[in-house]
Amino acid sequence: MWSRSGTTALGAVLAGALLALAVLAAPGTAAAAPRDQPGGTTGVLDSAELTALQDQAADVQGDLQERQATVTAAQDRLASAQQVADAAAAEVAAADTVLTQQQVAVSRYASAVYRDGGAPTALSLLLAGGDPGDVVSALGYLDVIDTGTDAVLQAAEDRRQQALAQQASADAALSDSRTEADAVAAQVGELEAAAASVTSRLDEALGVVDRQLAQLQAEQLQVNADTAAAWQGYVDQLAAAGVLPPPAAALRDPVAGLPAGLVPVGGSTGAAQPGAAQLPRQPTSLLVLPAETVAAVSAAMTDLGLPFAPGTAGPESFDCGSLVQTAYAAAGIAVPGTQGELFATTSPVAPVDVLPGDLVFLGSAESGLSHVGIALDPQTMLAADGRAGAVVVRGLPADQVLGIGRPSLALRAPVAVPGPTGGALAVECGNTVYPATYDGSRSWGGYPNGLIPPSALCPLGAAGHALRCDAAAAYRAMSAAFAGAFGPALCITDSYRSYASQVTLYGQKPALAAVPGTSNHGWGLAVDLCGGVESYGTAQYAWMVANAGRFGFIHPTWADPGNGREEPWHWEYAGS
Repeated sequence: MWSRSGTTALGAVLAGALLALAVLAAPGTAAAAPRDQPGGTTGVLDSAELTALQDQAADVQGDLQERQATVTAAQDRLASAQQVADAAAAEVAAADTVLTQQQVAVSRYASAVYRDGGAPTALSLLLAGGDPGDVVSALGYLDVIDTGTDAVLQAAEDRRQQALAQQASADAALSDSRTEADAVAAQVGELEAAAASVTSRLDEALGVVDRQLAQLQAEQLQVNADTAAAWQGYVDQLAAAGVLPPPAAALRDPVAGLPAGLVPVGGSTGAAQPGAAQLPRQPTSLLVLPAETVAAVSAAMTDLGLPFAPGTAGPESFDCGSLVQTAYAAAGIAVPGTQGELFATTSPVAPVDVLPGDLVFLGSAESGLSHVGIALDPQTMLAADGRAGAVVVRGLPADQVLGIGRPSLALRAPVAVPGPTGGALAVECGNTVYPATYDGSRSWGGYPNGLIPPSALCPLGAAGHALRCDAAAAYRAMSAAFAGAFGPALCITDSYRSYASQVTLYGQKPALAAVPGTSNHGWGLAVDLCGGVESYGTAQYAWMVANAGRFGFIHPTWADPGNGREEPWHWEYAGS
């Protein structure tokens, strides 16, 4: 009933019945062929010129970071010197006042003695026109002056001279601090000028990258649309041939028998492949997949173009594992929701035996398991891709295939999942995962901080504001929940911050703003909010504290009350 020639038949099946899925061969779509890393760019992004510019920007950032502590220390010393100088000036003013009062009292006393021919009395002072308050004050001074007016005046003058000396010392220290602060400011100004210079050239290069990316995204949309149409064409072929896809259980043991009219599909080992069949016909046989597989792939096709967002499971966004789980759940097959669990439990098949609906596990010896997607043919897979930031049809790189799994077969006992080796960072859904303590450049999608092309970002629904697509999806959901509690949506003042805008802000607030190229705003991960959230103790701020974590947003510890840099308005996406 089945022979070794079934291997050849499989090739004919994939070349014939699934010809519509071969996007490369579709008329007019050659320029929109699936890529190994959709959304990534070549040319300018990988050019030596841009690399040199980025290195120059990194050098400036390093210098600015080194100067940051110097700037803060100089400003602190200047503020302290100003306080001392102000206090010294106040003491001089107080000493002048005391001396003047003493001089007036002595003068009045001498005048009274001369006029009255003797020591003044309260009556003589009143008759001289003084008011009762002056009389009491004068008589108080008389007790002192009687012991020696010269000593009184000398003491007041001594205090004044001491105050003047203190003021001179404080003014000198203040002058030194101002000179130091001016020198530091001049050095920082030179660095800011260098940053501004490299920024203008980076912006030009980024513009080219953005145009390339926009073109690639347009091509990707065409690939997605053509692939979805081709898949529907395959489903229509089954219907036209009168084939009702059988349940997965009916195809799991082709040796025991298959539904009437169907024959096995050959495998690379010479045995029939479980979980699939074919309808013999001329000129090519028609591949018959389980009903659940057809339903799962069809469900996944409807998610093409949705944002990739780590830790989400629809309906607005997915990660690679949750996309697989959701698609197969819609078909009635329960599978895990992470790339590791899927690898560990899905029944394996040989890579050369891959069929539509199989799971493709990608990775390398260094990174271990790094991605999972749904195979469409031996060269193509559908996945929620971290590099593309969306659910896309992408190339299937044969040299990165760690394994193939078939969800229509029973789950296996869990096996070990290949992990990173040699200190390599883990990779999830095609994108490197950086730990929270990582001090290096947390590149995303191949883009540096503040140099993410606008086309790679997603809007927040507020004019002019955008974030990394996973953060944007989470923000929109959070804003909708906030609106349910308060009426208006979240109020926002700042989101993604380009390298150029970071340079500008640092020039305005060097002691407060992050060094250009290091801000979480530059990764498209941070927002500054308003509408009540910008103040501690409000109902809106309390709502964020209680609910933001559900959407992957946190209020960083450094911005909490009492930690020296209080920013109730600043929130960061930590979902990845």
